[in-house]
Amino acid sequence: MRVLVTGAAGHIGGHVRDDLLAHGHRIVATDLVPVDDPRADRVLTGDLRDRNLVRDALLGVDAVVHLGAIPHPNSDDDSDLFATNCLTAHRVLDEAGRAGVRRVVAASSLSAVGLAWSPVPQSPRYVPLDEEHPPLVQDPYGLSKLVLEETARATHRRHGTDIVCLRLPFTGTGERLTKQLAAVRADPAAHRRDLWGWLDTRDAARAVRYALRAELTGCHILNVTADDTSSPVPTADLLEEHHPGVPSFAELTGHASLFDTSACARLLGFAPKHRRAPAGDAT
Repeated sequence: MRVLVTGAAGHIGGHVRDDLLAHGHRIVATDLVPVDDPRADRVLTGDLRDRNLVRDALLGVDAVVHLGAIPHPNSDDDSDLFATNCLTAHRVLDEAGRAGVRRVVAASSLSAVGLAWSPVPQSPRYVPLDEEHPPLVQDPYGLSKLVLEETARATHRRHGTDIVCLRLPFTGTGERLTKQLAAVRADPAAHRRDLWGWLDTRDAARAVRYALRAELTGCHILNVTADDTSSPVPTADLLEEHHPGVPSFAELTGHASLFDTSACARLLGFAPKHRRAPAGDAT
């Protein structure tokens, strides 16, 4: 299929392009900065808030992977961050629906739960944390991801578009991931808010491809994480020290993830290939 990839110049976007092309798909790429990829059918440079740009990018595509957004909570203007992420999400999803695109995969975030960037430290209500966990969000970045998910539901209701929103944790590979794992190893407490969740970017790209091809209808919000935590400390010890009193509804053996990804496995047939090695490097 021909797939529009927004945010194609980003870290995840580059891996998604490589993965889709390696599996026989064609791509249209768009980003705020030029995407230097001669393999793409078309490349468009511009702002996703521009309706004409988005409509042009959607011409002749079969599916959309929406990665284009401000990818972090660091901003001098919280309202601008929120507005930008929400408007770009609505622009891409609504125009995809109007164009008759039948499948959209969108990058949400586990920040939509509200723990990772909360100005007031919070603990989850329970673990493993599933997609039904109540939202606790206070920060504009997490809120924008929650709005993305509601926009996806509204788009399905209005246009019948089948949409998968992937709730991603910290995502990295190579040096980026090595640095993250070293930081967690040095100070596990500093990462208590993200529950030590992580995902190799190569697995993130595979999850996107699986979501594009899955035989499903409707709008689905899915957790996608590695099977283990980013910390060498056993999971039960992490929970007891940094989130005491939080009930667990599963046996937390070894370095088991604190996120429930069973819905992703069931609906997409996806399982991550990469785990954190005992020395702290990902394999």
